[in-house]
Amino acid sequence: MKWIFTNLLFLVLQLISAQEQVSYYFDSNKFELKNNEIQKVNEWITSHKDVKIVAINGYTDEDGSIGFNDTLAQKRVDFIYKLVKDKIKIREDFKTRSFGKLHQQSNNKAENRRVTIYYIEAKDLAREDEILGIKKEEVVTKPKPKKQFPEAIVIQNPNGTESTFELNVEFMQQVDAAKPGDKLKLENLNFQLNTFAIVNESRGKLYELLIVMQQNPELSIDIQGHLCCMPTDRTNLSTQRAKAISQFLRMNGIENTRVTYQGFGSSQPIYPLPEKNEEERAANRRVEIEIVKN
Repeated sequence: MKWIFTNLLFLVLQLISAQEQVSYYFDSNKFELKNNEIQKVNEWITSHKDVKIVAINGYTDEDGSIGFNDTLAQKRVDFIYKLVKDKIKIREDFKTRSFGKLHQQSNNKAENRRVTIYYIEAKDLAREDEILGIKKEEVVTKPKPKKQFPEAIVIQNPNGTESTFELNVEFMQQVDAAKPGDKLKLENLNFQLNTFAIVNESRGKLYELLIVMQQNPELSIDIQGHLCCMPTDRTNLSTQRAKAISQFLRMNGIENTRVTYQGFGSSQPIYPLPEKNEEERAANRRVEIEIVKN
């Protein structure tokens, strides 16, 4: 005895009983439904707009060769699929598969000449993967190993002298490990009064950022300037300060696409304006970096 089963989604047989199902029957050696069966399909579609089809299985009786029945079963599936396509939700991982003599035949040949639609009711869609026995793979993100950053850097000055700057290794590791969306303040980064010129004592902060970006080519940042005290940034000073840091990085080999900048004036204060004391003013007067990519 020979028969063929064609499936648009591989499902474990024990799980099929967990789904709803409906069957439609074909004449012997035919892959097109009669009008009365087509009417039944259309009526089912009308009354089941909110369900989701998870499999369409095609069967044949034992008459004919394996090759003939295999093709016939697939054609029957295709015929039903065209009737329901774009009218009922269907799983994206639909695919055709033949299971040969895996399934038992009914003694009634007419029952074997059918296509069965397996579907999930709207109320059960939240449990779709559970019903189908699909276990989601857990994505384990391994933490990045901590890089070894220098504790100090020696810079040759234009006049031939050298300057040594101590570096904050902990901050550099924080930047290197940060995730997109994280914001980090550049502590102890100071500018000359009412200018975008960075004071010499703060140059080490620039090199901390530069070294991290040199050692981590995946890192992209947005430099964000903030002011204190004044409600409006009339000279666009916050943007100019952010730009100055951006230019330093670019002049030292960091690609333009990895560094952007913007100024917010006093629009995003940590403490409300007017600040109560110098501590609050210093907190509002800051430069932050936001991780764009890492």
